[in-house]
Amino acid sequence: MIVVFGSINVDMTIPVAALPGPGETVLGPSYKLVPGGKGANQALAAARAGAQVKMVGKVGRDSMADVAVSELRRNGVDLQLTQPDDQPTGCAMICVDRAGRNMIVVASGANLSAIEHQVPDSLLVPGTVVVMQMEVWPSQNWALVARAAARGARVLLNAAPAGPIPGIALAALDWLIVNEHEAVTVAAALGLGALEPRQAARVISRAAGITVIATLGGAGAIAYSPEGDWEIGVLPIVPVDSTAAGDAFVGAFAAAIEAGADLPTALAQASVAGGLACLQTGAQTSLPDRAAIRARLGDLGAARRLPEEQR
Repeated sequence: MIVVFGSINVDMTIPVAALPGPGETVLGPSYKLVPGGKGANQALAAARAGAQVKMVGKVGRDSMADVAVSELRRNGVDLQLTQPDDQPTGCAMICVDRAGRNMIVVASGANLSAIEHQVPDSLLVPGTVVVMQMEVWPSQNWALVARAAARGARVLLNAAPAGPIPGIALAALDWLIVNEHEAVTVAAALGLGALEPRQAARVISRAAGITVIATLGGAGAIAYSPEGDWEIGVLPIVPVDSTAAGDAFVGAFAAAIEAGADLPTALAQASVAGGLACLQTGAQTSLPDRAAIRARLGDLGAARRLPEEQR
């Protein structure tokens, strides 16, 4: 069982020739309203990768709520613990340029009303993987981390968007997944110094005694773990839209781990999922299913254990 505690949004996606700079207005030909939010994206990614998933969060009492949960419902994600709130459903504006790069602004809305007690103790058992991000109040995340760890559930945090993580919460995690910017930000907030992304991920892992996975864009991903360090490459693709690539990686990784995969196997499945998500526009519409992930594993190759001199 995977329990995702996090954000549920509607995304307004706008294609543009180039991403705007400060004070700049750019024109796009159209826009789409599609379901999104890092929590919902990762829940859907895990479900499509074959896991049984419960989504825990808040949506508004508005018409956007139906859009926000439509793909979750269609793909069998359990929504019984997702509750309505008087605040509006969260919304994100996503500009995507011709190279597939994006710029995102999020209006949190009902996501900031999500509380960790929506997750009952009965779900926090050793067979559960709890997945969280950073689009709800941090205090709610840290309370859930403590409760889950105390009851034997395994905990995965995707520190996105980047923010400080208390040392006691960090040490209670099983997995921390960060991108290059997030790795550096988390390390700096912990007082570990100004480091480049690989160094930051390694230092966080060694300091907290947990597995830290840093996604490195076109360079793949690297994992530092008490059980050994690994790196994985990327699919040979031409990206169209990278909007949900990170969420696809997290969801597929969680699904693989929950199914009993070891770290290198989970990294490979996650990397394939992240790459496939870049081949279509939008967030949840781009998330691949288990068959698509398995079909492309042979195009990636196995994860490689890092030699001593690279650790």
